[in-house]
Amino acid sequence: MSIGEAFGTLGEMFSYGWMQRALIVGTLVSLCAALLGVMLVLRRVSMIGDGLSHVGFGAMAAALAIGAAPLPFAVPLVIAAAFLLIRLSRSERVGGDAAVAVAASSSLAIGLIIVSLGPGMNADVSSYMYGSVLAMNSQDVVLSLTLSAAVLGLYLFSYNRLFAITFDEGFATATGVRSGLYGTLVAVLTAVTVVVGMRMMGALLISSLVVFPPLAAMRVCRSFRGVTVWSGVIAVSCFLVGISASCLCGTPVGASVVAADLVALLLCTSVGRAVRDSKR
Repeated sequence: MSIGEAFGTLGEMFSYGWMQRALIVGTLVSLCAALLGVMLVLRRVSMIGDGLSHVGFGAMAAALAIGAAPLPFAVPLVIAAAFLLIRLSRSERVGGDAAVAVAASSSLAIGLIIVSLGPGMNADVSSYMYGSVLAMNSQDVVLSLTLSAAVLGLYLFSYNRLFAITFDEGFATATGVRSGLYGTLVAVLTAVTVVVGMRMMGALLISSLVVFPPLAAMRVCRSFRGVTVWSGVIAVSCFLVGISASCLCGTPVGASVVAADLVALLLCTSVGRAVRDSKR
């Protein structure tokens, strides 16, 4: 396929309303996941995203089984799970990784049991497990716009506080920062991001949006501000590359985006290593 044909194919694909909705939602969710992921990765609780995606899958399977709207049903449950996992990650008796493993495996098992018992549900649940651009609707667009405004607002107006609780939560609390409040906000926003994003990326792959861009940015940046900015840039760029590759090659959107994130991580690792070697 020539370059002209590729651009023609992309132009035709992006002229459809469902693809435009997927483009808007995917770009905003990728940005939000990357910004929140910076804090989660630096605080070594990034696997919470994986646990929440499995909780979201179980909640959406339950919603479909009882005939409820999946998104309104799943969001409160995933928020509650995020709050619980954040609390358990600080507990000395229950390790954060153990809590995430229990929540992820049990929620996935419950979801699969519900799917097996509910006839005719496999097609609907499959879109949440593996993702589907056709699942995007106007409600997702509105929710993703609201979510991105909340995440950007949190970073713009509370940047110094987020920086403090990310690197030394005890010191931040001692200086008057309401660490618990900001930790809860991050947990809630992460939960909503995961629920919205898993409709397109799938429950199995949505956590990659939280982990890959911050890790890639950390390979080339040394400041918190630099990692935050470049994490957002990498996330949005990889999503655009991934969804374009999906249109041209006929591959799943979620898998294509994750592949683009992996390539970005490898490139950033190589660049970072080359820069460090040149300074020796």
